[in-house]
Amino acid sequence: MRVSQFFISTLREAPADAEIVSHQLMLRAGIIRRLAGGIYTWMPLGLRVVRKVEAIVREEMNRAGAVELAMPVVQPAELWQESGRWEKYGAELLRFQDRHQRDFLIQPTSEEVVTDLARSELRSYRQLPVHFYQIQTKFRDERRPRFGIMRGREFTMKDGYSFHADYADLQREYRNMYDTYTRIFTRLGLRFRAVAADPGPIGGTGSHEFHVLADSGEDAVAYCPDSDYAANVELAEALAPAAARPTPAAPMRKVPTPGKTRCEDVALLLGAQLAQTVKAIALMHADEFVLLLLRGDHSLNEIKAQKLPGMDPFRFASDAEVERHLGCKPGYIGPVGAAAKIRIIADRAVALMADFICGANEEGYHLAGANFGRDLPEPGLIADIRNVVPGDPSPDGRGRLAICRGIEVGHIFQLRTKYSEAMKALFLDESGKSRAFEMGCYGIGVTRIVGAAIEQNHDARGIVFPPPIAPFQLALVPIGYAKSAQVRQTCDRLYQELAAEGIEVLLDDRDERPGVMFADMELIGIPHRVVVGERGLKQGKLEYQGRCEQTSTAVAADELLAFVKARLCAP
Repeated sequence: MRVSQFFISTLREAPADAEIVSHQLMLRAGIIRRLAGGIYTWMPLGLRVVRKVEAIVREEMNRAGAVELAMPVVQPAELWQESGRWEKYGAELLRFQDRHQRDFLIQPTSEEVVTDLARSELRSYRQLPVHFYQIQTKFRDERRPRFGIMRGREFTMKDGYSFHADYADLQREYRNMYDTYTRIFTRLGLRFRAVAADPGPIGGTGSHEFHVLADSGEDAVAYCPDSDYAANVELAEALAPAAARPTPAAPMRKVPTPGKTRCEDVALLLGAQLAQTVKAIALMHADEFVLLLLRGDHSLNEIKAQKLPGMDPFRFASDAEVERHLGCKPGYIGPVGAAAKIRIIADRAVALMADFICGANEEGYHLAGANFGRDLPEPGLIADIRNVVPGDPSPDGRGRLAICRGIEVGHIFQLRTKYSEAMKALFLDESGKSRAFEMGCYGIGVTRIVGAAIEQNHDARGIVFPPPIAPFQLALVPIGYAKSAQVRQTCDRLYQELAAEGIEVLLDDRDERPGVMFADMELIGIPHRVVVGERGLKQGKLEYQGRCEQTSTAVAADELLAFVKARLCAP
């Protein structure tokens, strides 16, 4: 492709509202352009990258035995009402009415549509298993779209859905997709990790997320360096301390803590360790007031808390509700004297604490030396309700946990019969009995992969695309293309020879200064560059430089094709 026949629109500076590196570089490189909040046009350069991602995904899905189809972007509300998600999905579901005032939505995902298809097409166990997938536009009405395409509203996703006669076969396909996704992200040239995860609003029993590892990732991933254990922090289990609860060693006493509402400030004032404090978090479940107890240096895991008996759904109590139930302003609340009238849930670490510091339920005061069984009843429920931290024991018992950041780009689920039962999607088994399909669901964020790849692969000069998804494999940059017949003839010949070998070449035939052309080719992340100039041609040499290399290499003009082919094949 010649630049004169293509379209490149680079920017020297990123717009001020571009928050993260991928957003800044995608705008500067002319990969995307903003149309509205969370909605972007994919420019020709960016679309080439997207199509390469799609091609790898499609090849591996077909190789794994999945069958491609295309389901509508617009879906009728009736199907979502059948599944129960019309109301449950929340404000991210973009609802609208047609001219006949019938309710529709723009699909964020397609479990309902594919289940409707299955119940009309799949009648017998003899037709199973089957795995349908599509690469399709999705829309989720994010409250606060940000980070460019990483948290956009319109995006492209590969979503697949499998149907099975029994759970054992679903598990087989789940393992197949785990292996398929591993091949996909490996072929894309990304550093990634598969982690156990919470199914979230999709539902089902088990799930795994696939994260591209990057410091800017929104998700925290807990993993054990000494084993294969990895899980999203939302799901990672915080084991109870191995030691027994110490015997109380001090009497409980009320201490003044004026203006100190944070555990960190109270610990500093009293000369205590933060881990010796207990923070109380007030929640409301319907009309019930509940107090959660966490160690001062730990944070609440809302996903875990929501899964507790009688806690789904919950919300944080208002200041007025706290004062009504405990007679005290937030910041000084605690479990002593409150356990008899409200439900208390203690984290596992708190349940084994002795002589701890907590709120006194009196403004300006805390209690020191508090103990369960002596100063207040044992907790009504002891559960894992905190996020793990580095150094926690690994749940598999094979070491200590570490934490890294990741960008979720894939997610696989065992849906089981959540949708097939709700929508009465049935088949006849070998005995002639009607049964609900066992279902799996498998998603990959195609456009998000582009942003994640940039977050993971960039430098001060711009994007460093992994070679499998770079928009072009090689940039051919002439010095004086319009002024030197020798340069122009050499470039045109090389362009034809390289293209004939199937190498994707971008010939920069603009009448621009060399510095501008070099900067643009580095910015857009093309892995290989060849410079053709009169000075080098007089010596029979061309100049090669890899995108991540600091210096160039002189290559004989008649050896360039073999040299480039060898570099393209290098690992």
